[in-house]
Amino acid sequence: MRRLLFLFSILSLLALGSAVADGINLTHGQQEKLHKLLPGVNIDESLLDGLSDVFYSRDMPVTVRLKAIGKLAGLDKMPPSAALNRKICIWDIAGRAGPVYQAAMEQRALALQYGVHLDMVPFTNETVMVEELKAGRCDAALMSGFRARSFNQYTGTVDAIGAIPNNKQMHTLLRVLADPSQAGKMVQGEYVIMGIYPAGAAYIFVDDKRINSLAKAAGKKVAVLDYDPVQAEMVAGIGATPVPSDIVSAPNKFNNGVVDILPAPLVAYEFLELYKGMKPDGGIIDYPFTQLSMQLVGRLDKFPNAIAQLIREASLEAYDRIRARVKVEEDRVPDHWWIQIPKQDRAKYESMMQDARDTLRQKGYYDGDMLDLQHRIRCKYSPSRGECSRDKD
Repeated sequence: MRRLLFLFSILSLLALGSAVADGINLTHGQQEKLHKLLPGVNIDESLLDGLSDVFYSRDMPVTVRLKAIGKLAGLDKMPPSAALNRKICIWDIAGRAGPVYQAAMEQRALALQYGVHLDMVPFTNETVMVEELKAGRCDAALMSGFRARSFNQYTGTVDAIGAIPNNKQMHTLLRVLADPSQAGKMVQGEYVIMGIYPAGAAYIFVDDKRINSLAKAAGKKVAVLDYDPVQAEMVAGIGATPVPSDIVSAPNKFNNGVVDILPAPLVAYEFLELYKGMKPDGGIIDYPFTQLSMQLVGRLDKFPNAIAQLIREASLEAYDRIRARVKVEEDRVPDHWWIQIPKQDRAKYESMMQDARDTLRQKGYYDGDMLDLQHRIRCKYSPSRGECSRDKD
């Protein structure tokens, strides 16, 4: 346990800038703290320099760096009984049998190699899980990007409506966010963002193919998340009726005909049996309105930002693997459900979402820095977009 505390402390010092190009200078107080954590160990400049070199070597995969750091700190000689315990809460509608929980469980064995025992606890109710994290009964929690906004507005704006049009741009955004230069923005209050993962695009599911434009959505009932009043405001703005729902009841309302329109990720099509709500005359509007994320939110007192930085980089390294899993579920949607919309309506969707982002920025709902970053990414890949002649989103 002492060596683990030592490792946490060292990495924290490195991330806070105690590591410099010509060596690491510790204050007298820092030296005393480290000696208390690890009595009898010679904490000299060569050890600190070695840890620094490995920590900042981004040309090496995170797993390789962690093994090297662990060896330098002596974790390879630590008995399993001395492992550091952390409780990670996982939101998965299907509980232990769900794909999110199963993917998370794969990381347990890897973490144990580095002296950390992860107790993975599944939650089918995201609201309950969030409260457990706030109460300190979870050391970290994996949740939707929408929920993560209450812990970090910057990363919580990743899921902003229309901000990221496709997977390629999402990958670019997550690559930027995993860079150490972004580390300071990953901390807000008592919490730190430890990883951001792609959850696929969200689309509009309808029970009638004739609802293929914004005008035709007027008067229809639309499921909106009950904890997000902005969604209700936007739906009302196009003349539709918002029906507050939680993330579990919304698909049921659509399948049972209580609502006519359901915004949802493609990965939910088969798992939540959304084809029931679309039969016989419905479909999916062929226009993604956002790229969704899952975010791992940790308590800063349990996961120093230096540790979180390595986890963020490991999360990015897992992008292709996670994206491949998401695509398997997305590909289960039969082609006959897709509803093509006129080109002019696509332009209207873009304009509406741009206006929504501008309004929500002004209200302080979305983080302006994140919107600006997303704007630069959109214009990098599509410089002909009308917005790209403007300086800001």
